[in-house]
Amino acid sequence: QVQLVESGGGLVQAGGSLRLSCAASGRTFSSYVMGWFRQAPGKEREFVAAISGNGGTTVFANSVKGRFTISRDNAKNTVYLQMNSLKPEDTAVYYCATKKSQLLLSFLRSDFGSWGQGTQVTVSS
Repeated sequence: QVQLVESGGGLVQAGGSLRLSCAASGRTFSSYVMGWFRQAPGKEREFVAAISGNGGTTVFANSVKGRFTISRDNAKNTVYLQMNSLKPEDTAVYYCATKKSQLLLSFLRSDFGSWGQGTQVTVSS
């Protein structure tokens, strides 16, 4: 079981940037597809972005495409989410998670196994 800890959330004005980090325990980090999800109050948890084990392939939700980037440093067992041009609708708790398979085909919540505790991102208008 991989343990995940997110950090980097906070309060930012619209148009600003934040970088989230997700530190993972264990020696098999590079074998996992990693994903970021977010959940706003009263809404379902939704997929944001994912990255393959070697970092060569990334996938984004349409709502963040062109504004967010995802990257990873396997030597540090860490995955990042760089968020630029933030909007008030990006306000949510952001979670990182490990994907159960290495296939980059489906990004439902049920496709992911271990989850972090989340970090709050608030974007003011």
